[in-house]
Amino acid sequence: MTKVVIVDYGRGNIRSVANAIDYIGVDVEVSNEESVIDNASHIILPGVGSFGDAVSALEDRELIDILNEQVLVKGKPFLGICVGMQVLARTSLEHGAHSGFGWVDTKVSSLRVDNLNQKIPHMGWNTVEVKRPHPVFTNLIKDDLVFYFVHSFAITSLGFPEVLGISNYGIDFVSIIAWDNIIATQFHPEKSQDSGVDFLSGFVNWSP
Repeated sequence: MTKVVIVDYGRGNIRSVANAIDYIGVDVEVSNEESVIDNASHIILPGVGSFGDAVSALEDRELIDILNEQVLVKGKPFLGICVGMQVLARTSLEHGAHSGFGWVDTKVSSLRVDNLNQKIPHMGWNTVEVKRPHPVFTNLIKDDLVFYFVHSFAITSLGFPEVLGISNYGIDFVSIIAWDNIIATQFHPEKSQDSGVDFLSGFVNWSP
């Protein structure tokens, strides 16, 4: 039986994500307790705000070690959203240098490019180019791959094997990473209307 836990570390659109999962009709709980996370079949790590602040909040609650055990060792399906994707990187240059989980060997940097007239943050709808098939996208067709973004930093290095989706905002950036039992998005599926519901439905039905 599918039971989703949304990791509560005091950051992120937790209630919006919970409402989206509840709308799909799947049992969902918001918690930072190890026993609750251990009893879940699927784990979601949301995120809003800065990389360093998110990592500090997770460390303060001893959640990184719990996630390492549940996701990397036990192999539970995991979804990171926005900053919940970024913290999986090795480092970030947002407001200084910060260390992340190191699950993927890349870094997070600013979307701002000096010679481009971009509005930062990148806020609004954008397309996602998916580079290879993935089970979470079973219910989505190519024309559906438009999602809602709100961010100023991103993974802009595209040359690592975990890259699944790419978007462009003046420059190309990574909008989805995926490998093994892990998938993470720079966009907010909980804000992405029908496309987001279809994506989240694919995640909660995913059994890697």
